[in-house]
Amino acid sequence: MGVYLVSVGAEEWFGDEEDGWGEVASALNAELRRRDLPPYEDVPPETEFAPGSGQAFEEKLTPSMTGFLALCQTHLSREESEILCGWTVLVPFSLDEEIWLPIESADYDSMVAGAPQVLPLAEKLATAIDLPAETPATCDNLDLSMWFRHQAKELATTRTGPWTKDLDTAFYVALFLRAAQHSIRRGCPIVCT
Repeated sequence: MGVYLVSVGAEEWFGDEEDGWGEVASALNAELRRRDLPPYEDVPPETEFAPGSGQAFEEKLTPSMTGFLALCQTHLSREESEILCGWTVLVPFSLDEEIWLPIESADYDSMVAGAPQVLPLAEKLATAIDLPAETPATCDNLDLSMWFRHQAKELATTRTGPWTKDLDTAFYVALFLRAAQHSIRRGCPIVCT
């Protein structure tokens, strides 16, 4: 159990099953039409799992976010922080302003954000902590989690820099950076589930 960020293929995005995102897809398209924007219909199909292929995204939000939230407060405005880490659904196209939909509960709305708005905020934090180039570019199956659990600790002994001060913070910077990059590259939504 826990909270995951995962990419969603067309079948699940438009699906009406209990674990599908069809209701969200419909509500999002209705709101896009209301804003005179084209509907989001060009979602790629889910592909067969192939480690390291970059065709899927799956990461678990396990470490503490305390340091990451403090980093956001230092380098981002309150509004930017909310856009970067307040979304429930990340879409691969630009949104002038976030969209609020009743995704998880009828009692409150959840945010849909555009990856092109999230990406520069994540890049700003990656620059601030000097995130190393060795950070995995693809996150097919908890690749970032595993890298930060093992290789990052090793790398931190020889490659010093702000990123080594708090590996949990560096993990979340990389997580949001790679999620936005994946969404744009693959043209798919990423959901918090």
